[in-house]
Amino acid sequence: MKMNEKMMFIDPHVHMTSRTTDDYEAMAEAGVVALIEPSFWLGQPRTQVGSFQDYFSSLVGWEPFRASQFGIKHYCTIGLNSKEANNEALAEQVVELLPLYLHKENVVAIGEIGYDDQTPAEDKYFRMQLDLAKELDMTVQVHTPHRDKKAGTIKSMEVCLEHGLDPSNVIIDHNNEETVKEVLDRGFIAAFTIYPKTKMGNERMVEVVRTYGSTNIIIDSSADWGVSDPLAVPKTAGLMLRSGINKEDVVKTCYQNALDAFSKNGKMQESHWLGAKGIDQSQLFNDNSVLRGQTPKIDNDKIV
Repeated sequence: MKMNEKMMFIDPHVHMTSRTTDDYEAMAEAGVVALIEPSFWLGQPRTQVGSFQDYFSSLVGWEPFRASQFGIKHYCTIGLNSKEANNEALAEQVVELLPLYLHKENVVAIGEIGYDDQTPAEDKYFRMQLDLAKELDMTVQVHTPHRDKKAGTIKSMEVCLEHGLDPSNVIIDHNNEETVKEVLDRGFIAAFTIYPKTKMGNERMVEVVRTYGSTNIIIDSSADWGVSDPLAVPKTAGLMLRSGINKEDVVKTCYQNALDAFSKNGKMQESHWLGAKGIDQSQLFNDNSVLRGQTPKIDNDKIV
């Protein structure tokens, strides 16, 4: 694929904790200038609140450093994911922990929260976190269930409205052709996670944008520890351009809409990457480097 080298992309849903430095290098090369990493289920269920505390600390500490070493600005969303809401004894402790992290400098929303199996426990902790979002005036990133998706998506939006949240400040993620119209009609922001084989493919995404336009639509990769593609956003952008979608619509769905949606608390700013001094791989984080014997790449204007 021959991409327009001047285009910049934001991946607003990618789990870089599960990815390698090769992915960071490839994303930067493809034009990804910023990303948002939602707190997530790790595959192996956590059994102690300390596991969440260390994970959240990594999202606001180590991972932003690791991204910076490849020229990408890292933000995150913090929340108790729906699957782990079903361990209520642990969930109570995690919810109490959230305020300690929601004020950190790279936290742009509460997320990803919502329903998985749509159990009473998931409903309880989803509502508690929506109350927290309202109290702190924070953007919300909602995970919609993979099973019974349409009903779960509609229920997610109705609960958000019950809690008095502004739909324009709520990103409903993991949409497909079955849910997009309802989400847009209700004034919420519709995000789509592009996978190689499941959920939403990039060719189907092109047709969604052709049908519904680019307003309030966001494209992300959701790349994680499973079969997924951290280049899904730039690849879908390239396919949209080759398929005759206007560049303006590509920029909105792959960059501007995500910036507008997640910058409302002021922590995510375009100047963070437009005004960046460049990569300095001689830097350390708690005495740790991402390098393994390589010569550090340094882009800045150091004299000495």
